[in-house]
Amino acid sequence: MTPEEIVARLIYRDGLMLVIDKPAGLPVHKGPKGGESLEDYFDALRFGLPRPPALAHRLDRDTSGCLVLGRHRKALAALGRLFKSGQVEKSYWAVVAGGPTQDEGRIELPLGRKDATRGWWMKHDPAGQPAVTTWKVMGRRPGYPASGEAQTIGISWLVLEPLTGRTHQLRVHCAAMGWPIIGDGVYGSGPRNAAPRLHLHAREIVVPFYKNRAPIRVTAPVPPHMQDLLQACGWSADTLAD
Repeated sequence: MTPEEIVARLIYRDGLMLVIDKPAGLPVHKGPKGGESLEDYFDALRFGLPRPPALAHRLDRDTSGCLVLGRHRKALAALGRLFKSGQVEKSYWAVVAGGPTQDEGRIELPLGRKDATRGWWMKHDPAGQPAVTTWKVMGRRPGYPASGEAQTIGISWLVLEPLTGRTHQLRVHCAAMGWPIIGDGVYGSGPRNAAPRLHLHAREIVVPFYKNRAPIRVTAPVPPHMQDLLQACGWSADTLAD
């Protein structure tokens, strides 16, 4: 990624915070093994400030969409309090294998570490941390072939809203319900590090950052790798759904 490319992915900017449209496949920060990360390019987002912005929260490497950055320490601390207290509203779009029979619902399944050797991999654990997700079906496509996944049971387009912020929460919750997210090579049946990419997109974020002002509402465009399956479920870039 070039400095110009990360600036082009900026979808909100003010004096205290930025929101960028994170690309799928790039981690937000370096892992234990190092390698390229989104943070490597934050210097291009200083816009005159002495230091680059910093992450106010995290997205998985393979998740695309709205990522919030604080422009300096005071702003970052204020954003951190909003995220920690659950005041920031997050809405994700996902395409899942199969799908729920109802049109909307709520998942309440505590989550814990899968095992000590799996790093951040998670599982449903009755003794784990509380985790709550609401979901709504936006469209369905029975019997749609999705690159080897769900060839006979179809796919569904869901809006997912995590009311808690556990690691891999949406991916584990969807898989535990029997409708894993397309392309999930950890919790679903998709191949690891191969197509199709994870079909999970941080579509919208709402940040109540300023007193006496409406919350900041930012929407990230649908990434190219999700457009085909979303269209199969009824989404159209020409409609208000985008």
